[in-house]
Amino acid sequence: MAENILDNLIMKRESKSYVDSLHAILTHTGQFQGSKVLLAGYTGMAFKLAVHRRLLPMSVTAYGQWGEAHRPGIDNLGIFTIWDGGRTRHSTFSYYQRDAVNWVRRSLNEGIGVIYWIPEFGVIHGYDDSDRIFYVQDGWSKEPQILLYDNFGLNFTGFWYCQVFGDQLRIPEQQMLLESLRLAIEDWDIPYRLLPDRNIASGRQAYDVWVQALRSGDFDKSGAGYILESFCHSRTEIRMYLQDVRGVWNELDQACACYEQLGTLIDQMKGYMDQQEKRRVLRPDTTEDLAQVLVKAKALEEQAIDYFRVISRKYPDLKRSTVPRWGAHSAR
Repeated sequence: MAENILDNLIMKRESKSYVDSLHAILTHTGQFQGSKVLLAGYTGMAFKLAVHRRLLPMSVTAYGQWGEAHRPGIDNLGIFTIWDGGRTRHSTFSYYQRDAVNWVRRSLNEGIGVIYWIPEFGVIHGYDDSDRIFYVQDGWSKEPQILLYDNFGLNFTGFWYCQVFGDQLRIPEQQMLLESLRLAIEDWDIPYRLLPDRNIASGRQAYDVWVQALRSGDFDKSGAGYILESFCHSRTEIRMYLQDVRGVWNELDQACACYEQLGTLIDQMKGYMDQQEKRRVLRPDTTEDLAQVLVKAKALEEQAIDYFRVISRKYPDLKRSTVPRWGAHSAR
């Protein structure tokens, strides 16, 4: 019976849980040496914004079909990746579960951690065949969670997801930067990432849904605080990312200035939250104030995205302009 634990792989919750997990894995393998802010920027994860019409806390990770939502960012790093996931209620789940247990073990044997939906996202960093368990980090606790092989993928959300990584090609930094801006434009322009469900809006539409929920008064109080806290952090990440890469294009500096102005609004927004036990909650007397500030934030972000568009138009975009002979979608 085998056992393998990647001792120096440490995940800490500071950003979106996916970014926290990815940064822990890639810095451990030496495939990324930059800060978590740079990783959130290059992968486009910092730009993702999703809001449920009732401000449910699940909004923060409901930014699309996870495999497809994460793939462009990993591609932008030049890293090979494979993922699987779905609904645990499907009759074939037990087959996929057994298969996933095996390829997760193989990845760990190769010295590479695995992203796993706990929920939220965490890192599988070890296993023990004698007890048939995985060791999982959630980023909050110093002690790992214990996951039985037989319980792999099972959780209260009804969804499972797992992702492993392989070799890497070198991509020039300016090319990664340009693609990250294009990913930001895409996320801004697509209103609904989970069609036909229209309860969760993305990009600019997310702002409108957020404001409507606040003004209606019909929203989840816990979710309202969590979404706002996540928003403040991600928009701060964008500002820091653009500050790190500024100077490449004039329009990039102008976009950075927009996010610096947004930073002033974020300072206001943080004042609308109170600490309640281990979570941040929205103060009930600040909903209209927050709605008004969000309208201003949307206008600033729209302006910044327009600067991204100017930059994008300067260069050919083969990923989005080349249509295969068989049409927009390949045969499967």
